[in-house]
Amino acid sequence: MAGCISFTATRDWCLRFTFTRTGLKSTSTDLGDGTVIHCWIPKSHRPSKPSLLLIHGFGANAMWQFYEFISPLASKFNLYIPDLVFFGDSYTSRPDRSETFQADCVKKLMDFHGVSRTNVVGISYGGFVSYRLAAQYPEMVERAVLICAGVCLEEKDMEEGLFQVKTIEEAQSILLPQTPDKMRELMRITFYKPATIAPSCFLSDFIDFRVAYLLRTCEGYFSFGSYALYTVHEGQVMCTEYVEERKQLIHTLHKDRRLSDLPKITQPTLILWGEHDRVFPLELAHRLQRHVGDNAQLVIIKDAGHALNAEKPKELYKYIKSFLINSVPPKPANNGNSKVD
Repeated sequence: MAGCISFTATRDWCLRFTFTRTGLKSTSTDLGDGTVIHCWIPKSHRPSKPSLLLIHGFGANAMWQFYEFISPLASKFNLYIPDLVFFGDSYTSRPDRSETFQADCVKKLMDFHGVSRTNVVGISYGGFVSYRLAAQYPEMVERAVLICAGVCLEEKDMEEGLFQVKTIEEAQSILLPQTPDKMRELMRITFYKPATIAPSCFLSDFIDFRVAYLLRTCEGYFSFGSYALYTVHEGQVMCTEYVEERKQLIHTLHKDRRLSDLPKITQPTLILWGEHDRVFPLELAHRLQRHVGDNAQLVIIKDAGHALNAEKPKELYKYIKSFLINSVPPKPANNGNSKVD
């Protein structure tokens, strides 16, 4: 789409303006070990407000998954919104691809900014990182919200047919779409009611667009009705940057994973899940609640898939606010679970 106006670039500019207007600034921190982490942080940290760490999921960066929540949350929290390694402007020369390494990087980032205590919200892959952060640094994490995070998956689950995909290679091809058709497949699996109209020209713009003339970094977004496509950046949109590294992240997340090896976290934990999640089936939500035990509360949101932040942002904010600000868990339904419309 060279020479044409890009919806991706326009939306990117608008979202950056929104983040800045709500009192955030873009920073990059060199952790000193070949790792650089980009993060949105408060222009002025206010000790009177609690801190909140928002960790994005796979296939997006910090800005695109949380823009719906920034304005209301910024008035109540000191917000810290990092790009995980190999997303956005964050990268490393180290070979570690585990969520434990990602959690260590986030901890070092927060230490650098002088934040010793925080709440954390993690979406999907960000939930894996949030869980490890809570497990490894319990003195740092006060409360945790895990959204559609299949933390309790096991390697054998794929062989036993729990997931729609049959191999890790198939999962990689969907999560890292390189063509409009693969993007549509990603939409079908992540949304409860995916968009029926998704023009190839727009999808190609998300995948291939370069914005060196506009901003050093760019990530794209386009809305079809109430549906959103999330993309990532570093000069290119969607999944054309750090492809091999992201494949390694997916492979490491799955390989040799056993529930018996997963530590239990002790913080109060809110688990939010879409009733029709086809990326991480609902069985994993119940498994996670059982694993965490009495400290965990599960809320199942009706008529929603894996992309809860795009399909049900108002419901998500309502439960996050109740849990983190009012310290009131959702009213339990059957067996301690809540299912909401």
